[in-house]
Amino acid sequence: MDTEKQPLLEQGKVLPLMEEFYTIQGEGFHTGKAAYFIRIGGCDVGCHWCDVKESWNPDLHPTTSTDQVVNNAKKYAKTVVVTGGEPLTWNMDYLTKRLHEEQLKIHIETSGSYDISGEWDWICLSPKRTKLPKKKIYSLADELKIIINTKQDLNFAEEQAKKVTDSCELFLQPEWSKREKMIPVIIDYVLKNPKWKISLQTHKYLHIP
Repeated sequence: MDTEKQPLLEQGKVLPLMEEFYTIQGEGFHTGKAAYFIRIGGCDVGCHWCDVKESWNPDLHPTTSTDQVVNNAKKYAKTVVVTGGEPLTWNMDYLTKRLHEEQLKIHIETSGSYDISGEWDWICLSPKRTKLPKKKIYSLADELKIIINTKQDLNFAEEQAKKVTDSCELFLQPEWSKREKMIPVIIDYVLKNPKWKISLQTHKYLHIP
């Protein structure tokens, strides 16, 4: 990371931007909605099945003006999804302030493994065993999304569900490479435990970003 930009990075006025694009939300509660995605580089959670491992090293992604990212977003959509990587690695206060100034709704997809910053309209919490969420975010999460890679992950899902509020939407999502094996397992589980819903990576079926 450019040391000259370090103060701006700490203030959130620049961010290691991996990519930004306008698409259809593919997963979870807001599936099917148009949104502008901002993918920020940097993640040390280390999920072995992660499909964007190229996001892990922030030094591979240019430190980009947050104001420019906001200007790009407002041209396309009323909803912005901030994802990663792990976006809470960085200070999100300035980004969310500027997006709200443009009257945009702001969602975040996070593992919750860092202290929360920024003001969000929707928080999708997707905990990982490798680096568990900070305690505070459980009470703030609007959506809990657990990736199911093996049957044992259902136990982890229940452990995590006990920590969120009663109003939090609960989703089980098959890990993409195991989907044919895990979808029948998830269907059976949701039928027996209807507090849960099924999330699928519909953008991959539709062949869109």
